[in-house]
Amino acid sequence: MSSFKGRYEYVLDSKGRLNIPVKLRKTLSSEARDTFVVTRGDEKCLYLYPLDEWTKLEERLHSLDKFKEKHRYMLRSLLSWTSDEIVLDSQSRISVPKNLLEFAEIEKEVVIIGALERIEVWNPKTFNEYLNSQQENYATIVEQVMAAGLDK
Repeated sequence: MSSFKGRYEYVLDSKGRLNIPVKLRKTLSSEARDTFVVTRGDEKCLYLYPLDEWTKLEERLHSLDKFKEKHRYMLRSLLSWTSDEIVLDSQSRISVPKNLLEFAEIEKEVVIIGALERIEVWNPKTFNEYLNSQQENYATIVEQVMAAGLDK
């Protein structure tokens, strides 16, 4: 099971390739086989799933009820943005599809965030705007989220 964490600032090369930080690569399980699936995020960012984590997510997607409109919409929206499997090259880079870079408004500079089972890639400006757009401060949100989790 992957457990990505940390924040890293990187630059895409001229061919749209992204270097995966060494600390994140070390967290990859052997089942991932140095392979990622890239898709759009819930916000204006990209999600990079190691192959083993993508397989788990795909199993959950298979269990959705295709007779429910919201389930079909979610499947179509997510999967229409999803890349084929992308293997790390010899320099530990992945080629990010152009349509996904355009979706996330990523041109050159990126912020890479470890987010437990996935890696998120953001335009730095968009990420800062997202952080600053929260209505409540970090301490209040932590208290609400973590206390709710303890009530289960």
